Amino acid sequence: MNIATILLVYVVAWWMVFFAVLPWGIRSQHETEEGVTEGTEPGAPANPNLKKKIIVTSLIALVLTVGYYFVATSGWISFRYKG
Repeated sequence: MNIATILLVYVVAWWMVFFAVLPWGIRSQHETEEGVTEGTEPGAPANPNLKKKIIVTSLIALVLTVGYYFVATSGWISFRYKG
């Protein structure tokens, strides 16, 4: 398995996990005590916590990529066509 395949699996896993993690812990501005900031959408997140979500996403994607690598190289599941 070459490095390009591993990087591609990581990038795809990262984006899939990121979109799954994005709504975690979101509270819109109209749900907070501070209220809505003038000129913004009331449903916009008050604090999106993107740094935390990027770190969590990176760790989960790394675990998924390592898992994929071990399954693909172990021979448990063959990705080769044996016709």
